[in-house]
Amino acid sequence: MNRRDSLKFMGAAAGLMAVPALARTNTPQVMTQAGPVIGQSKSGVDVFLGLRYGQDTGPNNGPNNGKARFRPPVKPQPWTKPYIADHYGAAAPQAGTPDPYGQSEDCLFLNIWTPQASAGKQRPVMVYIHGGAYNTGSGGSPLYDGTNLALRGDVVVVTLNHRLNAFGYLYLARLEHEVTGAPGPLAFSGNCGQLDINLALEWVRDNIAAFGGDPGCVMVFGQSGGGAKIATMMATPTARGLFHRATTMSGQQVTASGPGNASQRAITFLAELGLKPDAAGLAQVQTLPMADLVAALKATDPVIGKGGLYFGPVLDETVLFRHPFWPDAPAQSADIPMMIGNTHDETRAFLGGDPHNFALTWEELPAKLPPQYRVDIDPYMVINTYRRLYPQMSPSDVFFAATTAGRSWRGAIEELEARAKSGAVTYAYQVDWQTPKDGGRLGAPHTIDIPLVFRTTGVPDSITTDSTDARKMADLFSDAFIAFARTGSPQTAALPDWKPYSMAKRETMLMDLPPQLANDPRGEERKLFARVPFTQQGT
Repeated sequence: MNRRDSLKFMGAAAGLMAVPALARTNTPQVMTQAGPVIGQSKSGVDVFLGLRYGQDTGPNNGPNNGKARFRPPVKPQPWTKPYIADHYGAAAPQAGTPDPYGQSEDCLFLNIWTPQASAGKQRPVMVYIHGGAYNTGSGGSPLYDGTNLALRGDVVVVTLNHRLNAFGYLYLARLEHEVTGAPGPLAFSGNCGQLDINLALEWVRDNIAAFGGDPGCVMVFGQSGGGAKIATMMATPTARGLFHRATTMSGQQVTASGPGNASQRAITFLAELGLKPDAAGLAQVQTLPMADLVAALKATDPVIGKGGLYFGPVLDETVLFRHPFWPDAPAQSADIPMMIGNTHDETRAFLGGDPHNFALTWEELPAKLPPQYRVDIDPYMVINTYRRLYPQMSPSDVFFAATTAGRSWRGAIEELEARAKSGAVTYAYQVDWQTPKDGGRLGAPHTIDIPLVFRTTGVPDSITTDSTDARKMADLFSDAFIAFARTGSPQTAALPDWKPYSMAKRETMLMDLPPQLANDPRGEERKLFARVPFTQQGT
């Protein structure tokens, strides 16, 4: 796509909910610290796509012509000619479906939607961190188009790309130390992806006022892997002061990968490339073609024992000095209001792809559960508990409910409890509204809150559909997130009195039509899985 076609795709092909159009007679131009940028006015907002916040992170693009791969990101070089910001930047290298805007190690770009690119008004800033675990994704999905959210709340919306998988989280620091006898330039390699996000937030701090945003009122929000990245940021010293509210949507990071396990993964990754963990191997992995590294991601994980390699934040004692939410909530972010959300039927999104999981028998269930709820608890006891609590449930209902409670929801509970015990203000929500998609069998699955918050229910194949009820839910969700960005509380006139989460009552907003504040929803399920320690996959 060329630059002009990309904006047509963004607005027309995305099928966004209808929004009121505002008159625009000029092409928005803004002076950033690096130089002038030009965007486009579209559907009543000023849009800037593919704004560079960091230099190329490829093998030979570091400062002074040095290496940049596996190094901390660097601010872009200033420019004098106008930067035409009218198309999304390339996504980070990753396996799977190609991004329509390509993949490149030159991927440090962000996107802005603002009601008006002018320093005359300071609006709340909502920065979205994309999901896809730590392996895939970009900020350029039509689901993340910020047009409707910016107009609905008079806010500035930002999305971004950052390094992923091995490019962002391959921990080479210990191997380098063993080879050279001292820390070296790869000391930050295990958390470069997190440092990219930090740099993007520094760019927001330094430049967003010129786009009509308030650098002192920045909310980060993210779904799935995006939420996990935010949970990690809550405990990362270098992220301190870069954001003022935080929301995680079905994405938690209670513990990080330890340096021992991360080193095993690095050795496995090098071996898949035909390299040894020695000086020559460490030098070569920094210069091999990008495609070779992407191909090596498929190696069997030496810790999990299956699938491709896990990558995520590392307890490296350089960037990250503690686990994000273990053994307690990080003190550095205790003053930051936080909202932690989950969906009632998380695993129906990613385990529902197998049609047989909707037709399980009681005889099959005991063997099916343990690999999917990812904690070591007796499956027969789990099944008996669910049959006692919910006699109407089928074997498949129990499968999805138990895997959601043990695998997905449990991490949210861990973080909510840690924050509540520390006295930090935290709001909890649970999506109970069920999508009519696929005949309603998905319930309230993982990712359902993305189009509800962004008000992009009209995007083709949105998991919500674009029904009347979906649009009503989008009103509830987007308004709550806008209120939280603006004030630090998600309370709106359409919601019951939303009290922060406490250990005494475990207050949780059930997002449905109508919404309801409940105390300890699914409490017996919570108690069931609280009998055993929580294990975060990959850590």
